[in-house]
Amino acid sequence: MDNLKKVGLTALAGSLAAVSANAAEMTVSGATLLTYTSEDTTETTGNPFGMKTNIGFTASGDVNGMTVSYMQTTVDQFAGMSSARLSVDMGDMGVIAFDQGSGSGLKTIDDKTPTAAEEIWDGLDGTTVGGLVGAAGSTGVFNYVKSYAGVTLNAAARRGSGAANSDGSSSGAGQSAWDFALTGSGDTFGVDGLAWGVGYGEAENGTVSTGVTDDGDDEHYTVFANYSFGMVTAGYQVSSIDKGAAGSTSEEVDQWGVAININDDLSVSYGEREVEYAKASAAHVTEDGEGIAVAYTMGSMKIAGNRNEVVHNNGTLNSNDEMTEIALSFAF
Repeated sequence: MDNLKKVGLTALAGSLAAVSANAAEMTVSGATLLTYTSEDTTETTGNPFGMKTNIGFTASGDVNGMTVSYMQTTVDQFAGMSSARLSVDMGDMGVIAFDQGSGSGLKTIDDKTPTAAEEIWDGLDGTTVGGLVGAAGSTGVFNYVKSYAGVTLNAAARRGSGAANSDGSSSGAGQSAWDFALTGSGDTFGVDGLAWGVGYGEAENGTVSTGVTDDGDDEHYTVFANYSFGMVTAGYQVSSIDKGAAGSTSEEVDQWGVAININDDLSVSYGEREVEYAKASAAHVTEDGEGIAVAYTMGSMKIAGNRNEVVHNNGTLNSNDEMTEIALSFAF
């Protein structure tokens, strides 16, 4: 639910006030999302109604000539999901941050195809959504952001596990990783209406057993381009996750989407995606997915609906799934 991720909850005000009584500027924001969801006939829907609640604060202030800010997102108090970010704006030198889930590096462009509501894979089965790149992830990473001549660099790196942890070291298993995303507009190439991005990253695999040489690193990359003309935005994206460990399944993704703004309040979209699962010791399987979405906005209220379908889900032959969701949201 990418549209509701970036709401803040912070405790920075007290620490900033210790530096200067008037240093911190605090704001509050939030959203509530009421949903009706229908699963396919092979699944038990149960109670189809649900609600996600997000509320929080953000604070920022001047510390020694630099803007320091902190946010903590409570995505859903009932599911216990949250994210946090501490950042220092160094002016012309860029912004450096420590990210605990808000989104950094390659993860910020994992799927940029146009949509009126949710992505075309949202709500479908599977422990992972195939093809979504991001070597460093968005948790426990250092993030650096710098813009120059219309191009923005968003780089991320972590040491060891990407598991979230409080003060002290993380006990989660995993290896170090890094990645970056470069994004820009048509001004870079003199093409009005163009938005583009490219990214790459690597994640270590380490030694699998005694006496066995290290596996190669996992390599992630993606390239996207969106073009807006009038009320239409069309986009195309290719991605790859090349697994370095012996016996692993690599993934190649092709996807496209078209979104149309009927007017200032109403928009619709349609998209398709193919994910090829390149299995090491079995035949390759291609997952095919599609989705349609519609959204209508009335001030701070929005009603949206989407229907997503997939065949050979997660690279498993004849494992099909579909999902329909209607959502009513309020921002405040």
